[in-house]
Amino acid sequence: MTPPAPHIDFACRSEAGPVREENQDSIRLPDQDCSPERGLLYGLADGMGGLANGKLASSMALDTLFEAFYGTGSPIPKSMGQGIEQANLKVYNAAQGLGPGRMGTTLTAVNVLGPNLCVAHVGDSRAYLLRDGRARLLTNDHTAVGELVRMKLVSPDKVRTHAQRSVLNRAVGLGLFVRPDVTSLRLEGDDRIILCSDGLWSVLEDEEIGAIASADASVDELCANLVAAALDRGSDDNVSTIVIRVRSVSQRAKAEKKRRAGFLSAFLTRTGPTQTSLLRGFH
Repeated sequence: MTPPAPHIDFACRSEAGPVREENQDSIRLPDQDCSPERGLLYGLADGMGGLANGKLASSMALDTLFEAFYGTGSPIPKSMGQGIEQANLKVYNAAQGLGPGRMGTTLTAVNVLGPNLCVAHVGDSRAYLLRDGRARLLTNDHTAVGELVRMKLVSPDKVRTHAQRSVLNRAVGLGLFVRPDVTSLRLEGDDRIILCSDGLWSVLEDEEIGAIASADASVDELCANLVAAALDRGSDDNVSTIVIRVRSVSQRAKAEKKRRAGFLSAFLTRTGPTQTSLLRGFH
């Protein structure tokens, strides 16, 4: 049975910025042909390879992902991962006539089905979850400095100013195969999901993104405010974002959350305090 659809508002905005000649970012939003059983799919891609090549790569990747995702009945996480793999192959084959490294793109996509959020990602565009005024980063940067952060050799607050911030070690179209990150989580009422290119997050701290996106404003205004803040801060790249606001989730989802909380409470009562420390991460 398909989970009841949450009440969702969404909008997007993309600007070339004051430095780049062309906007190589691409955005794809759900349309009227989307299957309700597959939920709502949103995608953002930041192309590379110079002018027309970068734009071609980002738009081709999103078109392929959406076609592959809505053309299969596989479970959502599997479909998201396979869709990015197909997008990678499509962009890679198109790039072969241009020479090594001449065309590629980041690709970050989210699917909302009922209270469930699935995130699939390659590259250094980002997805954030805004909840209770705080921004939680849902993606890893597939860059040289991102790897240093995961190895705990560089602190996360140094990423934006690091010399290797934009050196990608994983992207769509750069090789015959790619391994996307795919994660899932549960949504709550008034959650906001932010997708953005590095032209936005590289000049705005996570806390600033959270503050701007948590304002009591329409999703169109939030998009405009995020992009304007990045351009005012001096971004030298294309600046793009998608803002998704989950106004409410289904009553059935709320009941399930309450049931899980009751199960946890009963379990802790039976197991006693000695087990509490082992269960602090249980949700």
